[in-house]
Amino acid sequence: MEIYHLLKPLDFVVIISYLVAVVTIGMWVSYRRRGSEDLFLAGRSLGWFNVGLSIFGTNIGPAFLIASCGKAYSTGMVTANFEWLAWIFLLLLAMVFVPYYMNTKIATMPQFILKRFDRKCYEFLSWYALFTTMILWLGGTLYAGGVLLGQIMNWPLWLSVIFLSFIATSFTVCGGLAAVVVTDSFQSILMIIGAAMLTFFSFKHVGSVNTLVEQLPDGYLKLFRPAADAEFPWPAMFLGYPVLGIWFWCTDQTIVQRVLGARDIKQGQYGAAFAGFLKILPPFIFMLPGLVCFVLHPGIKEDQAFMTMVTNYLPPGMVGLIAAVLIAALISTLDSGLNSFSTVFTLDIYVKKFKPEATADHIKMLGRIVTILVAAFAALCAISMQTVGKGMFDLLQGIIAFVAPPMAAVFVMGVLWKRATSNAAFWTLVIGTSASLTVGLCYFKDWPSKVFWPHYLMMSFYLFVACNLFMGCLSLITSKSADEEELPTLRQTYISQKGHSGLVWALWGILAIIMAVIYVVFNGDFLK
Repeated sequence: MEIYHLLKPLDFVVIISYLVAVVTIGMWVSYRRRGSEDLFLAGRSLGWFNVGLSIFGTNIGPAFLIASCGKAYSTGMVTANFEWLAWIFLLLLAMVFVPYYMNTKIATMPQFILKRFDRKCYEFLSWYALFTTMILWLGGTLYAGGVLLGQIMNWPLWLSVIFLSFIATSFTVCGGLAAVVVTDSFQSILMIIGAAMLTFFSFKHVGSVNTLVEQLPDGYLKLFRPAADAEFPWPAMFLGYPVLGIWFWCTDQTIVQRVLGARDIKQGQYGAAFAGFLKILPPFIFMLPGLVCFVLHPGIKEDQAFMTMVTNYLPPGMVGLIAAVLIAALISTLDSGLNSFSTVFTLDIYVKKFKPEATADHIKMLGRIVTILVAAFAALCAISMQTVGKGMFDLLQGIIAFVAPPMAAVFVMGVLWKRATSNAAFWTLVIGTSASLTVGLCYFKDWPSKVFWPHYLMMSFYLFVACNLFMGCLSLITSKSADEEELPTLRQTYISQKGHSGLVWALWGILAIIMAVIYVVFNGDFLK
């Protein structure tokens, strides 16, 4: 059943109130935060609270909300690993990558590669970052959101897409990253509250944790699955996920840009740690309704689980809140992608390649124009898409699995190995990307056959290892170029940035203990 047929006048009041609030907040921040750099890095003035919430909100899209609930319905809690392992790579981002990023004063990931290697790598990565942002953050997200909003408001797809593009673009154009981060923070809080309410109301119909556990199949709550498991064998999860994690959390422009906007290294590290604590929540508030749905409504399709819980268990007025949550998840992801695309194109393509003498005002105006144009292009892409929906969780993770290996390899080798050369990095990016995308296309098209390919996470691991070996061997037989800049050691970087706070490490230690307890509980004999 479409949400539209469930909405009462109070629900529409909630939805409209949310839209008014998010646009008002965005415009208010836009008015208060002006300046040439504000459009891209918020004047490097963000505090840890906004950094952490913005990372969380950017990561959680509407497709993720619906797909994670559906995947929990069909396979159990094993997909919680995608959330509960993220803290390790947020730790890696905060304590290894962020010091280098802050020390080099970069605004984009391609600029870091330019500092470490040379212009060839920089130009390739600039276009590659635009490609991944358009595919992963804009086109698909806007399509899924357009379909969803159409169900909520009973609108055609084109109207939903245009409306969402307009809302997300309005404050992104005016306020840049500052407006995006503050509105993301507001929307993240709304998402957490709304999803928790859905979990609460649906769980009441099961009665107790013991009742839920008793009615789930054996192994449904396990995070480690046998190596022969068809869905998520443990070797694929624990070898392949780190490849996705390094790329997504440590090198993707849309995620990392939030940390780059922090006012200093400690605020960035605290923000990443805060995001790590927030990542504890999604399996409990986004996936648990899927488990409850499995008990209460066996036999439905996995992509119906979320809507089934909304349809049957929410009181009047709460449906509007869930609709607002889904719209918030979409706008939070979309505005972040728009700002990221604008940042890379303006600073790394236009200014560096075509107009290095551009003034601050010119850069700011161009960034706004690019944001509007890419929003229009993303809307056209979304409207033209024909099919999306089934297997959305696997589709999204699968795309990342074949995008991640070459870029993850180049960043890891570039940061951790001084002997890595620019020629090796460039050819790893070119050949590794070509090979990864070709393998990914064959995988999704089942060429030569479906049984030929191992799990997509294992393929990501194999490609990552191959890229590292290729770059390592090529580095040993090539010389460093004159443009390469040797990075200082991590210790030297911490000293220059006045980082390495004991409190930061204490927070990561507490989070590690919490996650260890969670894994012991879910994989021991405490639960079925």
